[in-house]
Amino acid sequence: MADTTVKIDSETRDRFAAIAAARGQSVRRYLAELSLEEENQLKLGQATAAFRAAVARPGVAEAFDRDFGGLPQRADRAA
Repeated sequence: MADTTVKIDSETRDRFAAIAAARGQSVRRYLAELSLEEENQLKLGQATAAFRAAVARPGVAEAFDRDFGGLPQRADRAA
């Protein structure tokens, strides 16, 4: 992969460097991992929104309960 340059202010650079050092990483490695984590969070947010929209449709929750017996009881709430 080719290298590139990103211009940021020195305060931001220093914060990235301090965080990377505290994790025992290079800034390059830290930013690579941070970008993957952020990308995953965006995808998770999109999936969550799609799930909420799907289960908000009339009858979906009832159909799930009918077909799969509803959500399992938590062990600490079971009687």
